[in-house]
Amino acid sequence: MNTSQKKIMQVLNGQPVWPLPIWVMRQAGRYLPEYRQVRSSVSGFLELCYTPKLAAEVTLQPIRRFGFDAAILFSDILVIPDALGLKVSFVENEGPKLDQVLSLKDLSKLEDELPLNRLDPVFETLDILKTALPSETTLLGFCGAPWTVASYMIAGKGTPDQAPARILAYQDPEFMDALIDRLVRASTAYLIRQIDAGAEAVQIFESFGSALPPALFDRLSLKPIERIVKKLKEERPAAKAIVFVRGGGNNLEKIAAAGFADAIALDWGTNIAVINQGSLSSVPTQGNLDPLALVAGGSYLDDGVDVIRKAARQKAHIFNLGHGIVPQTPIEHVEQLIKKVREA
Repeated sequence: MNTSQKKIMQVLNGQPVWPLPIWVMRQAGRYLPEYRQVRSSVSGFLELCYTPKLAAEVTLQPIRRFGFDAAILFSDILVIPDALGLKVSFVENEGPKLDQVLSLKDLSKLEDELPLNRLDPVFETLDILKTALPSETTLLGFCGAPWTVASYMIAGKGTPDQAPARILAYQDPEFMDALIDRLVRASTAYLIRQIDAGAEAVQIFESFGSALPPALFDRLSLKPIERIVKKLKEERPAAKAIVFVRGGGNNLEKIAAAGFADAIALDWGTNIAVINQGSLSSVPTQGNLDPLALVAGGSYLDDGVDVIRKAARQKAHIFNLGHGIVPQTPIEHVEQLIKKVREA
């Protein structure tokens, strides 16, 4: 099938599609028994990300089981700092651990430009997927937004409110701007290479957007993401970019008005009605079911889906969760979700 005929790509080109096309964030993961079986065959999470046949397999698992309209590359946002030379590991039941980057001196120890060859396994995974996926399924790549990745690099782990990174943003703006710039350049090169390897569109994850006050949002989130997307499109004009800012709130209108995103994803805390208001009304959107409504199932799930379907009936919109699917999600509830979304 021609790329432009795929449902997800039609939406990203501004065309309403009904029933709404659907994929869900973290659709390949721990809620699937077949994923847990593959995960148990490797010693660590990064090994799974860097083993192309296995990474492709877990990317394909939810497509085989549920028939989502898009498959998103199985990898992690922290492969960029890993490739830049920062020590990155994943501790079972604790999450990522990184050597901290706290100063310009620390930053000088890392690569200035992204060594793309270190990420060859990721590109090989995409190469496998572009031929293994059903012809109607869109292949998505992704990266973390610079602020989110920088927050991990500064704290050395995930933190509840990204306080270490926020404090440094105030106390050492020269360092923070240099770190963000390094990540903008690395992320852009990474996404361009993903497109070349077979991704048809990419999503940029600003998972920690809610931690930024208005005084810092433009400088550390909006402008860096805009730089990435504009350079990506300059180099690869056919590429499409979805921007997801968790906790975006009032900033969603600002992102839409800036005009660089092909779609804007909403988290579950956002009233879906905003997709038909202001600048968001003229931009394709994505989202935004509460992941816990998917866990609950039953009428809670059906009602949540109906609210989104009603708001998006005449809109270029991709159905998705408002954040990643959680491990305790029952498989039968995902089946219920897809059936409900695809009602005529």
